[in-house]
Amino acid sequence: MNTTDQQCTICGKESEIGLHIVSSFICSSCEQEIVQIDVEDERYPFFVSRMKTILYEPNANA
Repeated sequence: MNTTDQQCTICGKESEIGLHIVSSFICSSCEQEIVQIDVEDERYPFFVSRMKTILYEPNANA
């Protein structure tokens, strides 16, 4: 693992490029899927579920 790599909250893979939301990291690949996914897609509930773990972290409002 490169010292700048971080684990993606969505897919769990290590990546150097992505974004931070609260204290979580989303890799650029997952970010692209999230912004392009249709609500009818069978993977949509998975992404919603993973995003909830970010948005409802115990210390998110701290």
